[in-house]
Amino acid sequence: MRILLIASAYNSLTQRVHAELHDRGHTVAVEVTPRGPDVVAAVGRHEPDLIVAPMLKTVVPREVWAARTCLIVHPGPVGDRGPSSLDWAVHEDAPEWGVTVLQAEEEMDAGPVWATVTFPVPRVGKSDLYRNELSDAALDAVLTAVERFASGSWQPFDQRTSPSVPGARTRPPMRQETRRIAWADDATGAVLRKLRAADSQPGVLDELLGGEWFLHGGHTEYGLRGRPGELLATRAGAICRATTDGAVWIPELRARTGAGVPRACKLPAVHALAGRLPRLPDLPAPVLSCADDTGWSDIRYREEGPVGVLSFSFPGGAMSTDHCRRLLEAYRAACDRPTAVLVLGGARDFFSNGIHLGVIEAASDPAAESWANINAMDDLVEAVLNTTDRLVVGAIGGNAAAGGVMLALAADEVWCRSGSVLNPHYRRMGLYGSEYWTYSLPRRVGAATAERLTREALPVSGASARDIGLVDRLIECPPARFTAEVTRLAQRWAGSPGTQSRLAAKKAEHERREAVTPLAAVRERELARMRRIFLDPDAPYHALRRAFVRKESAPAGPASTGAEAGERADAQQGTRPINRLCRIPPRRR
Repeated sequence: MRILLIASAYNSLTQRVHAELHDRGHTVAVEVTPRGPDVVAAVGRHEPDLIVAPMLKTVVPREVWAARTCLIVHPGPVGDRGPSSLDWAVHEDAPEWGVTVLQAEEEMDAGPVWATVTFPVPRVGKSDLYRNELSDAALDAVLTAVERFASGSWQPFDQRTSPSVPGARTRPPMRQETRRIAWADDATGAVLRKLRAADSQPGVLDELLGGEWFLHGGHTEYGLRGRPGELLATRAGAICRATTDGAVWIPELRARTGAGVPRACKLPAVHALAGRLPRLPDLPAPVLSCADDTGWSDIRYREEGPVGVLSFSFPGGAMSTDHCRRLLEAYRAACDRPTAVLVLGGARDFFSNGIHLGVIEAASDPAAESWANINAMDDLVEAVLNTTDRLVVGAIGGNAAAGGVMLALAADEVWCRSGSVLNPHYRRMGLYGSEYWTYSLPRRVGAATAERLTREALPVSGASARDIGLVDRLIECPPARFTAEVTRLAQRWAGSPGTQSRLAAKKAEHERREAVTPLAAVRERELARMRRIFLDPDAPYHALRRAFVRKESAPAGPASTGAEAGERADAQQGTRPINRLCRIPPRRR
């Protein structure tokens, strides 16, 4: 079928639906349409058999839904209505939630139901939940609805005739009055629910050190105590703040700015509070955390027999210069351990999206910080590529983009959860790219496919990534099971008869590569291109970076036809229409 996807942003769910429908042989056009008239124009251009809206914040015009079937993906169970459905589910600690594909009609979220799927709600941030459990359920529901529509005989059912789902109701938008933390009264559990329900967007508005800030993300602190609301310590760029019965770590802040002032960047909390933060104890996390270490850290390590697992979780998948350097230190320490296989990654949600555009944009010299960040990222990737005394697995539990994909490709094998979406390209941020991609990507997929992936700059599903050789193993499991499943498979690999011969072949290949194509030469060529972009004030990268981090309209031009992947696109608002019909060969079966 000819399917038109309309969305307010080319976010992670839109990308996944786009890629998965293509995998199944449909011809799919995507239009980022933030306004009703854009939807009308898009339908007129494409004349689709079916319209699907994976993430739409505007009302579908009557002239569209009255003439064509338009399916809306609503992140709530049947009977739930309102724009903040998932926020309320996390805020109220719902154990189970749902996603519903319904037909657009006059009243929002009230149309006939084509498919609905429930999913468990683990105690994670809203954006993590959205990209994982909800995304799995939404894709299942969309594929079911598309199949039912294609049959020509299935009839959607009226919501009013279906049984009531517990917790489902019409809800207002969640405002900051509801999100606000009462530090003098709220226990740790309540604080965490409020933070998790707003972790990526919009954040929790709060007053701190004489300013107003949006708080992003939250993790339990089990040892520190203080007066409610008091700042207690720092660690890995995060601040620790006391609650009535404990404390929480807050990784990121964004300053509230007034009307007419550019939106501030979301930054590591210590970075955001520079010049304001009082003298606090800094509690550095151990380079390699112990198995029984309950303290919060964004980098963790554990061993199970011959397998070491070095996991990391950076907000939005963005890796600043500091993130890269700390992860490199941990990687080197993990390589000193007596293991046969080292898993890099293995956590649920984002693997990595590459360099940290927010920290770069907020720097006094963005070009210099861009240069420092890309070199720190290259140092990390180089260390992985030069590891010859053990096998390394790049374990992608969630989405990955740009340099984050290339970090995984530096490993001997790449294992990917089936729900992941990969964006192995840099073009939409106006960059040539580094992280040794000109070596690693063609080595895996061939020169022609590497050229196509970087030129088209489109998302790739986990299944398609496996089929083209971008990943070696596709792991079919729920998000909550990914870490355990990766560890189990790594243990089996470590004990297999062919491990030693694989390791010997790896060492020989490393020596041959250095004799023919030294990594230093690859890095020099890539960084020469990147340096020219960073130092050119008129390069599109600077305007595109600013538009992304400050949520401004993207500038015109071919590089701005969509948002960057993952968290970047989930947060993007007001992007220009993609206005392209994307023809991708169906996945081989």
